[in-house]
Amino acid sequence: MTDILIVEDDEAIADLIRMNLVSEGYDCICAHDGPEGAVLLEKRNFDLVLLDIMLPGLDGYALLERIKPTDTPVIFLTAKGTVEERIRGLKAGADDYLTKPFQIGELLARTEAVLRRRKPGVEPLRLGDVTVLTHSRQVEKDGKTVILTAKEFDLLVELMHNKNVALYRERLYEKVWKEPFLGETRTLDSHIQRLRKKLGWEDRIKTVFRIGYRLEG
Repeated sequence: MTDILIVEDDEAIADLIRMNLVSEGYDCICAHDGPEGAVLLEKRNFDLVLLDIMLPGLDGYALLERIKPTDTPVIFLTAKGTVEERIRGLKAGADDYLTKPFQIGELLARTEAVLRRRKPGVEPLRLGDVTVLTHSRQVEKDGKTVILTAKEFDLLVELMHNKNVALYRERLYEKVWKEPFLGETRTLDSHIQRLRKKLGWEDRIKTVFRIGYRLEG
């Protein structure tokens, strides 16, 4: 059973998240302030923490500092949706960042993606005839090495960890380039085009109108 800690001071939101995650087979427990979350983290191990930022007693960033030594993945859930706040959250060590209000379906998809990404072991990522060796940063297609730049590789890994999920351009850019997305898409779009060409994935990496990209697999 996958154990998830939800630290959210709005009890209605916390209960809604818990109910939907439980229906998907996850085991969930809720805390409604920072100190309560800290106590639960000391008592047991979790596979994932869904963490609000603006919490009574101990805010999300302070709680994240206590979580990081355990290497437990964290998804920030917050009303603070500015580019600067998203970048701050990712640089602070969060694995993902979801801005309120959000669709429960997107939360479930992000949860699954983060858990899949953080599974123990060094199993390669595979899709069709493409294999990605994350530790050695090598890519093979039909057993032959494909040469990618560092950013192309990081972008490919992000897409493969989120197969069949429509990813916003700004999220992809901020995750891969680790800097604010200022609305200029040429850099990201050109990297996507090169990935499509190098991997023969013109039909697999889909453009999602007004959103970004989705890797179908």
